[in-house]
Order: sequence, then C-alpha cells, then structure tokens
Amino acid sequence: MNTLLLLPILAPLAAAAFAATVGWRRLSAFVTVLAAGSVLMTAAALGSQIGSGARYGVGHLLRADALTVTMLIVIGTVGTLATWASVGYINAELAHGHTNQRGANLYGVLVPIFLAAMSLAVLANNIGLMWVAIEATTVATAFLVGHRRTRAALEATWKYVVICSVGIALAFLGTVLLYFASLHAGASSGTALNIDVLLAHASQLDPSVTHLAAGLLLLGYGAKAGLVPFHTWLADAHSQSPAPVSALMSGVLLSVAFSALLRVKSVVDLALGTGFLRAGLLIVGLLTLLIAASLLVVQTDFKRMLAYSSMENMGLVAVAAAAGTKLAIAALLLHVLAHGMGKTLVFLAAGQLQAAHDSTAIRDITGVLARSRLIGGAFVVGLAVLLGLPPFAMFASELSISRALAGAHLEWALGAALLLVVISFAALVRNGSRMLLGPPDPGAPTIAVPRSVAGALVTGVTLSVALGLTAGPLTELFRTAATMLGATP
Repeated sequence: MNTLLLLPILAPLAAAAFAATVGWRRLSAFVTVLAAGSVLMTAAALGSQIGSGARYGVGHLLRADALTVTMLIVIGTVGTLATWASVGYINAELAHGHTNQRGANLYGVLVPIFLAAMSLAVLANNIGLMWVAIEATTVATAFLVGHRRTRAALEATWKYVVICSVGIALAFLGTVLLYFASLHAGASSGTALNIDVLLAHASQLDPSVTHLAAGLLLLGYGAKAGLVPFHTWLADAHSQSPAPVSALMSGVLLSVAFSALLRVKSVVDLALGTGFLRAGLLIVGLLTLLIAASLLVVQTDFKRMLAYSSMENMGLVAVAAAAGTKLAIAALLLHVLAHGMGKTLVFLAAGQLQAAHDSTAIRDITGVLARSRLIGGAFVVGLAVLLGLPPFAMFASELSISRALAGAHLEWALGAALLLVVISFAALVRNGSRMLLGPPDPGAPTIAVPRSVAGALVTGVTLSVALGLTAGPLTELFRTAATMLGATP
C-alpha cells in the first residue's frame, strides 16, 4: 500500500527524469502519458477500498482518503488527456517555429513535475508539506506559462509569479500560525501540522490565533484557486499558456488549491464553529462570481473567456463549500470533476483554433462546426458541460448545490449566485455561438487536428457523456469525502 501511495508522485518524477535525459521525443512523451495514466489507475485502486470509508497513510507525511482519491481522479483524468494531446500539440509548435527544441525539452520535463507536485499536494497528511507542494506547482508552471517567449507570455508569467507568490506567502504565514496554535494545544513539534493531530486538538486551538490563520489560509490558497482578491493572474496565465497546460491549470490546479482549503476548513470548523469560514467563503465566492460574470459579458478573447469561466466555477464551488452540508460537499466534488473534463475539451479545441488562425480573438473565428466536425463538436460538448446543460454532470452538481444552499438557509446567497450564473451562461452562449455557428469566412484557414489531439478529444467527450449519464461508484466516494470532512447533515 505504501508503494501505491507513492506511485502518483514517483511515476511523473521518473517521466520527468527520462525526458531530461533524452529530450522531447515521441518515446518520452509516451512515458509522460503513462505516468499520468498511473495516477488515474492508482486512484481507481485506492477508490475500490476507500469508498467504504477506509483510510491509508505513509507515516505522518502521506494519506489517502476519499478526498485524496477524488482529487487523484481529477488529476489523472485531465493529466492523461492533456499529456496525450501534448504529443501532437508540441510537435506542431516545433514544425511551425512557435517553439524550439530546447523549449520542447523543457516542456517535456516540467509537465510531469507539475503532475507530481499536484499529486503530492492532495496526498499530503501535513499542512506544511501541502504548502510546499502547492508552491512547487507555481515554480513548475511559471516556465510553462512563458513557453512561447513572447512579450505577452513573459508578462503573464511575471504577473502569475508575483501574485501567486504573495498568495502563497500569506498561506505560509497562516501555516506558521496554525503550527503555533497546535503546539500550544499540546501537539508535539514533529506532528503539530499533521492533519489528524490538528483535528484531534482542534477544540484546544487558541481562537484568536486560529481566526487569523484561517483568514490568511483562505486568502493564500484562494489566490491559487482563482478567487478574489488575488484572481488577476488567472486570465493572463491561461490565455498565454500552451493549450494542454491551460487545461491542466484550469481543470486541475485550481481544484487542487481549493482541496487544500477544504482540508483547512475541516480543522477550523471544529476549532471555531462553521460561521467564520462560511462567511469568508460566501464573500470571496460571490465576489468571484460577480467579477467573472462582468468580465465574461465584455470578453473578446476566447481563451480569456474560458479562464473567466473557470473563475465563475470556482466561485460557485466556494459558495457550495460555505453551505458545508454533506450534499453541498458531495456536489462540489462532482462539479470539480465535471468542470475538469469540460474545461479540458474546450482548451484543447481552443488550442487548435489558435494554431489555425494565429489569433485568440473571437471575431476572427467563425463557422467552426462547418469547418471541423471534431473540433467544433468537442467545443460544443465542452461548452455544454460548462453551461450545466443536461445530461452532463454539472447540471446535477449545480442543481444539488442549489438544494444544499436552500437547505442551509442561504436562500439570499442562492439567489445572488443563480443571477450571476445566468449572466455568465448568456455570455458564454453568445460568444460560443459566434465562433461555432454560421458559414465560415471566405479564405478561412484549415483547422488541423493531430492524431493525439483527436484521440484526447474523442476520449474526453466519451468520458463527459458517461459521467453525465451516471456517476456510478463515484457517488459513494463523494459522500464518504463529505462525511470525512465533517460536513453537516
């Protein structure tokens, strides 16, 4: 079991070492796809046991519970699709001179390191180790955001590094304060940040120190999750990153950062009651929804549009977490998984549109469905997932979140959230229809689709449809995670 818990970390690191040795080759890219697939296979193996409420650990450093398995499923699914698509994407970038061999080699090394860091973050049984892993994702992705070395890409990289560094510094201060409170509550210095130890000593944590720590951790990890007030990096970074990296950042990284908040919330709620973080999550969640909806209405760039859609969804997830009931937590976990799949589809399709038109302006893209059934169809399915249309899973998750908010007597928050979601819905439909429908412009370029990208898109569509029709055993997994996190009935 110890080896199984280490596999999601060691397999991507081994792929990174192999890529560093041989450079970007078809073989090294294939090894990275296998490493991402191993994360998903590990999640499946652990999930078959953990669905019953079991939990495994490696000393005081690593743990595998229902939340861990859920996040490993998200990492493994999106990671496999994104690395699979990377094969054709980077080869096309090399062929068209958008990158050189050195840039491709660096990409081949950093993507599996990124996967390993995210896996470590969700496997960590120590708040300090979790902080280190999330900081490592910043280091790895900074170079990936600036992959094309254009002025806009470098500007986005620096903005990403500076803002997320501020956020992660706040999270570090919050971690230090939590360590201080844990020590004074009777924990030993070696285990004071262990999640189980914090839960056991939660009632003895100093309320004043814990209030400050919780606020700093909410702001710090909220920055990585794309929440207000440190959200401004998100659109720039996602719009300039290679399409598979945008899929990983939007579909996985934001959710991994939010899972860290869920870990913290389980401790803080025991120490202070549910009111403090509920208020904080409602404020940042609704403000994030408001800003995302406002920017979607005026958006003219389709990759930035998708980035603001990610903000909207993370805002909704924060509002659901504020409700704190078992239904709300289970629904937000389903929402996170469905969002990861849908956002992977639209970003991978968007990457091919950008490559064909050398532009991300919505006005430059017309008649996509008439020009490429695969790209157009994948974009339609991904957009339908993100819009929460039936039969896709986000329809069920948003309906369940609405029920949970009403059940938690947060009708005012439900009304505000629904209004902002409807505005975002209308903006996405308007911009999506402009790109997808109607006849193509005369002289519109051919939309090339490498085989690896096509395979990833077809698989992603299939998985999105399957998840929408039935969550199967995942339903019990989500419920177990909600119970484990201390959600109220």
